[in-house]
Amino acid sequence: MKIRLENKTDYAAVHDVNLAAFGSEDEANLVTRLRQQAQSYVSLVAEEKGVVIGHIMFSGAHLSADPKRCVMALAPMAVLPEFQQRGIGSSLVKSGLEHCENQGYGAIFVLGHAQYYPRFGFKPADSFSIDSVYEVPAGVFMALELTPGALEGMAGRMFYHEAFDAL
Repeated sequence: MKIRLENKTDYAAVHDVNLAAFGSEDEANLVTRLRQQAQSYVSLVAEEKGVVIGHIMFSGAHLSADPKRCVMALAPMAVLPEFQQRGIGSSLVKSGLEHCENQGYGAIFVLGHAQYYPRFGFKPADSFSIDSVYEVPAGVFMALELTPGALEGMAGRMFYHEAFDAL
């Protein structure tokens, strides 16, 4: 398996991966909107034997305490159902975090499974006194500082790109 940056020839396959993984067009359409609207994003694919089997996307987000602070939101992340439980998602997350760090982003936020994302260093965002614009159970909105101290003094709210509003 190989993890690489997405290119235009992957768009249809990425759509199909998100559709298969989530069972609806919502996340697949979100990816399209983010490609069209977001000024900053990282989009990676997992490929096996020339076939796209997984996808992850990070898009620019901002904090109420400092709208110019460089942070990203992880969403969506998808793996074809027949390839799940093989570490592909973990490989996508690790590679994506590395790409974001290399591009100078100080922190990543995710709204996801409370048992999955902590293995990568994510902590509940409320431990940084940051909350989500979405009403979600405690512990599922998480943050990871790629740069130590990146979220220090950033108490407030994290806002996703407007493309998420259509979900």
